Amino acid sequence: MRIPLAYISIVLLWATTPLAIKWSGEGPGFLFGVTGRMAIGTLCILLMLGLSRQHLAWHRKALQTYLAVAVQIYGSMLVVYWAAQFIPSGWISVIFGLLPLMTALLAAVWLGERSLTLGSLLAYVLGISGLWVMFGSALQLGHDAVLGIIGVLVSTFLQAVSSIWVKRIDGKIPALSQVTGGLLLSLPAYLITWAKFDGHWPTEISPISLASIVYLGMIATTIGFVLYYYLLIHQSATKVALITLISPVMALLLGHAVNHEPLTMKVATGTLLILGALLMHEFFDRLLGSKPAKLPDNMPN
Repeated sequence: MRIPLAYISIVLLWATTPLAIKWSGEGPGFLFGVTGRMAIGTLCILLMLGLSRQHLAWHRKALQTYLAVAVQIYGSMLVVYWAAQFIPSGWISVIFGLLPLMTALLAAVWLGERSLTLGSLLAYVLGISGLWVMFGSALQLGHDAVLGIIGVLVSTFLQAVSSIWVKRIDGKIPALSQVTGGLLLSLPAYLITWAKFDGHWPTEISPISLASIVYLGMIATTIGFVLYYYLLIHQSATKVALITLISPVMALLLGHAVNHEPLTMKVATGTLLILGALLMHEFFDRLLGSKPAKLPDNMPN
């Protein structure tokens, strides 16, 4: 029951996170928004670690795992916060729907999975088609929207790299320790980045921006990251990435209803193509009776 509950929780978090990311950067700036989130998240995660009486491991595989987690927490999150300035929040979740495809491709290259089947190849074609439609819609919004889509693609790729790297290291590190170690590496990097490229404490923060930063720090970072890496310990990286099959539609509808974001026919078509790609990737080969080789539980480092 724990794994299904964790899936449901992350689906809800990933559906609401894009809008909160966008709101948190409006006014104080995206660098302050993401740095504030990670500072709050680090304090909360250290409190959780103390209450659970866990201790961070410092052996070689543990340090490698923390570095791999930091690729997502610092690299992926920093880029998506930057990109959120330029595109509607719902688009972030839709483009992140390509995460399972990127994860499967990296697993084939990096982990030796035989995952490049007919179904997966057709899924890549559908996914690229959906992305192309999204680019066409972005061109109508202007050059900055195209940059936003490219930014989310880079962020998605970095998250895929992070998850595959964690699976390859196979450090047997508890999820709470993984997130704590990743945050302890990422927070100084965030503070340095904010000091160098911004460095100004905002004179005024709107209640909605402040609430978004606190929500992202206390809930999305503390609970969301722990649940994500908990699933990553017990499930394959590709299966965890399939969370993005549900959250894009919820994020689009939420952004449209709450933030009055445009929901055009092109956006709907691109979304359906990407979701179709995910369904194709997951179920096509099963229907044909062929499945890609399953990833061994313990990959060599």
